[in-house]
Amino acid sequence: MIFTCSRAALSEAANHVSRVVPAKSTYPALMGILLVAGQGKVTLSGYDLEMGITTSIDANVEQPGKVVLDARLFCDIVRRLPEDRVNVNVNERHLCQITSGKSLFSLVGINGDEFPELPDVQNGQPISLPAPLLDSMVRQTIYATGDPNGSRPVLAGIKVEVSDGEIRMIAVDGARLAVRCEKIDTAQEMTFVVPGKTFAEVVKLMKEDENVLMSVSPRQIVFSVNGYSVVSRLLEGEFINYKRTIPPTTGTKVVANTADMIDVIERISQVIVERLRTPVTCRFEEGLFKAACTTERGNAQDELPVKLEGENINIGCNSRFLLEALRAAETDEVEISMSGPLSPIIIRPTQGESFLFIVLPVRIK
Repeated sequence: MIFTCSRAALSEAANHVSRVVPAKSTYPALMGILLVAGQGKVTLSGYDLEMGITTSIDANVEQPGKVVLDARLFCDIVRRLPEDRVNVNVNERHLCQITSGKSLFSLVGINGDEFPELPDVQNGQPISLPAPLLDSMVRQTIYATGDPNGSRPVLAGIKVEVSDGEIRMIAVDGARLAVRCEKIDTAQEMTFVVPGKTFAEVVKLMKEDENVLMSVSPRQIVFSVNGYSVVSRLLEGEFINYKRTIPPTTGTKVVANTADMIDVIERISQVIVERLRTPVTCRFEEGLFKAACTTERGNAQDELPVKLEGENINIGCNSRFLLEALRAAETDEVEISMSGPLSPIIIRPTQGESFLFIVLPVRIK
């Protein structure tokens, strides 16, 4: 295999593709990037058996072929090459020579045939979303995904529901819930769960002025984004019936400035010891939000004027969970509603129904 290409293009493609390459594996080829040269293109692929990223760059291909090169080493070398053009020459023993200017590197490669084949998704249901919309929906839900190594791996994903001309994304980890809704022009109906880490990688690849095409099959999903193809398995298992966790009525409603409330919680949280996660006491009374916390480090209290409807309420919460929900709101003001000291804390926009966040309270001793 012999080809010449732009160092910048090769470096960018390799860095994006390498993000899915596992740091350790019992299968050596998985720790590398597959390079396939042919017909004026070089295709780079990374795969961890659950998610794969593939892209192609223009190249002057003198001799087609394929090889697997150590991902970390290859990326580091290409990034530091002195010239804009780079030549890659791989012999029949898979020894790879990388030349740029006066720099010359020789790497021991692996036969490209040993690289596992990425899933081929055929006849998938297509759905297209503007990149800014998908970015917003992922950002406002991914914080509430669960632990991939937990007892319910399906909760490490974001559930996507498409029906009645609306798309909904839902994440839940047992202590909090995030729901994001948006109207879209489609008559399709589908439901699937995408791993949170897959959405995180797709968002990193997006450009603001493009659409992202998703092709969904029963077990796999493919994202076509900014010249990259991201294929991922879908998560299987019973997702929590999130609609049952949303209280039908609430007794207390509060409208607060989002940024100001974030500032108050952040200031209070400075005395919290991470290993203990002492809850913050939140009291809503007479047009004020009062926050307080006492730990082995000391104590702190602060307050903020709010608009209050209903009864005064005193409730405890995990400060990190509350902060992540408030930061995800991305609105100037939020409506916070509760029905008692042990009821869920519900956060909504003051106008519209684009999102709904729930944080479960913590019992105050």
